[in-house]
Amino acid sequence: MAGTAKGHHTGEEGGAGSSDGVFEPSMDKFPVHIISCILEKLDLESVCTAACVSPTFSSAAAQVLPSLSSLDLSGYYLDEETLQQVMRRVQGAKSLTIDCLQLKNDTSIFNILGEHIEDLSLLKCSSLSYHILSAIRGRCPNLRSLLIEFAGCEDPQLFKNKLTEMLQKLTLLEVLSIKIRGTYFDVFDIRPLELFLPKSLKKLKLQQTEGRKFVHWLDKIRDIPWFNLQSLSLVLDVISDNLLMTVVYSLPLLVELDLEDRPFMDPTILDLTNIGLQCVQSCKHLITLAIVRSSMNYPTAFTRVDNMGMFLLSEGCGRLESVKLGGFANVTDAGFSSILYSCRKLKKFEVLTSPLLSDLTFHNMRGVERSLIEFRLISCRLLTSEALEDLSSSSKLEVLDTSGCRSIADPCLFFISSVTTLTKLNLAEADITDKGLALLGMGNLGITQLCIRGCKRVTDKGIELLFCAEGKIGKTLSLLDVSHIPGITDAAIFTIASAAKALTDLCLRCCYHVTDAAVKMLVDRPNHKGSLLQKLDLFKCRSLSGYSIMLLMHKSSFRGLRWLGVGGTLLVNKRNNFSTICNVRPWLVVCFDGCQFGCHDGWEFHRTIMHR
Repeated sequence: MAGTAKGHHTGEEGGAGSSDGVFEPSMDKFPVHIISCILEKLDLESVCTAACVSPTFSSAAAQVLPSLSSLDLSGYYLDEETLQQVMRRVQGAKSLTIDCLQLKNDTSIFNILGEHIEDLSLLKCSSLSYHILSAIRGRCPNLRSLLIEFAGCEDPQLFKNKLTEMLQKLTLLEVLSIKIRGTYFDVFDIRPLELFLPKSLKKLKLQQTEGRKFVHWLDKIRDIPWFNLQSLSLVLDVISDNLLMTVVYSLPLLVELDLEDRPFMDPTILDLTNIGLQCVQSCKHLITLAIVRSSMNYPTAFTRVDNMGMFLLSEGCGRLESVKLGGFANVTDAGFSSILYSCRKLKKFEVLTSPLLSDLTFHNMRGVERSLIEFRLISCRLLTSEALEDLSSSSKLEVLDTSGCRSIADPCLFFISSVTTLTKLNLAEADITDKGLALLGMGNLGITQLCIRGCKRVTDKGIELLFCAEGKIGKTLSLLDVSHIPGITDAAIFTIASAAKALTDLCLRCCYHVTDAAVKMLVDRPNHKGSLLQKLDLFKCRSLSGYSIMLLMHKSSFRGLRWLGVGGTLLVNKRNNFSTICNVRPWLVVCFDGCQFGCHDGWEFHRTIMHR
């Protein structure tokens, strides 16, 4: 690993399926076929856990596994050997999803492909080559849906050739999603789709491609009689009027349109304007719309779109059920409210990095809030808690995300404490205090995911009030992010370890006062009905010593752990010790860098992952 930019170890969940509970012998007296009927209704993880209970349950699970029609392994980081063992037991699955982070060569995928697969998703193919496309072509003739993520490390011409070969054979393909990450250049050549476009194609997702080339491609195929794309998702260099007009006029049957651009400089005359936005009205079947400008490559925005563009868009968007708008720096409350109140069936509403959005947009949301299921307002700095007051009467809201809205404060938690349908809450960088967390803890909310990252006024006392109140969050919370909070110490971790009974994912990034004692508390955490910690992020927990590695060396420590982040700590110097751990745990990924949970944000740069 010396000299590499990224580094990982791999290992396993020791003791998978074991239980600290007492097995009831009478359960074993049921006939195998009855147990099998019950197991058929469970997910894969639950079936495998049940198989470890007794020989009878193991026999029932053995009957159920081959009959599974769908197999989702995206939450596991399997090596080639383990993947082969799983696939031998589930040979007929028509739908297959695999996280390929630990797979080191193409043969690991070649060997599991077959004619029975109709839906294939290969995620994080950091070490796999474009030759995978040839294998899919030859072994999956009945494929209807393909999602694949590549790291852009090979010759673009090779990708073009292999994609062309694959498309010639996959005549039944309805969904094609290809992401190429880890390169600043356009490596996705759209021309193979022009030559060998499957007649059955309904949904297309490409990341990343060039807007000018895509427009040229659409101009050439728009008159093909059987071309009736219904869903389009693109990550581009620039979204322009010409691009948007070409898309909406060439694809009149579009139901979903998702466009994101990542400019390397300020677009000038080629940028999106009100005229381009107005043409979206032409899509009479559209129910999902997303137009976002990202600043990941250059700090810029849609500066040529103002309120008038939103007014023109709102005139024909009444049927929309999902709206996502990002980077509209010159649009004010009047423009955003016109969209919000024109879409009476709106289920998802998201606005990102819009500096002029304020509470006025959401004044008197009565009626609108009743249909909302997801509500995301991200990095909108003028927003305060008053913007969320009307959400208290919501009967359907499940997701609320105000991350980066720094003026959101404790009153927000009072407003939403009565929204019993809420399951995911992100308050990153909010101005909430311990009193606000007390309000949340007393509510009857079945929240499963909570993020209070960067809420700097929260202390250990707030964590105690969150979990020790009369609410049920301690029984339902599975993911908790308390990173970047200076007031978090070992005392808070003790509360979390003992009170968060359903916790599986814990993020402690940049909690500088967390020590070895906190890790010891998590190691000794009781097994709450099988709820084991699966992901733990300790990035830049600088008070951890190198000796904390000894807490991980025992086979029983963190038996369910699948991902561990230790970058920026003294543990990065203990790679040899992690090699020993990885010899026992082939399903564990140890990240020595700054990746988020599961390396979702940096896997394309992971050229070397250390083996056991």
